Amino acid sequence: MSKRLEDFMSSNREEFDDLEPRADIWNNIAKELDAWEEVHTPKKREAKTFSLGFVLKVAASVIVVMGLGFGLYLKNQKPAGVNLADINPTYAKQQVHYASVIEGQRTRLKLVAKFDPQLYHEFNAELIKMDANYKKLNIDLATSPNQERVLRAMIRNLQIQTEVLNQQLSVIEQFNQSKKDHQNEDKNI
Repeated sequence: MSKRLEDFMSSNREEFDDLEPRADIWNNIAKELDAWEEVHTPKKREAKTFSLGFVLKVAASVIVVMGLGFGLYLKNQKPAGVNLADINPTYAKQQVHYASVIEGQRTRLKLVAKFDPQLYHEFNAELIKMDANYKKLNIDLATSPNQERVLRAMIRNLQIQTEVLNQQLSVIEQFNQSKKDHQNEDKNI
């Protein structure tokens, strides 16, 4: 069949070259393609714009909902601290005692800052390190499987802080006494 078609085309070649399409055929094809594209291509959406009032209302709603959610979250949280008396009442009393002694000693030490700030900063640097260790132990207390052991370590830390503060205050008193003695000798001379 293809051989017959080829023969037919070869023998009638001149007649095929003789015919020309109409001049408006390309315009018709272009119109049909445009119509086909309109039907088969998705339409572009116009960008939606929102008014400032609408955006502010949505933002306010989101903030209110987030605030309520955060409030409920905080309400349902358990207190972070551990009741020391539940672990060991004796240790809890010791902790309160040492904490109050340390507070009094620190108050006395702060008086030194007025007269000798450098000495105060040296002494205070050691106390800050010890206090950081105490705070770490306090955080570990909540999750520790052996809370009584951590509580003993906390109390030991407080005892050491008390001893260090006593030594620091003793050094300051000796220094002040030495200064007074030196001033008295100068007056007597």
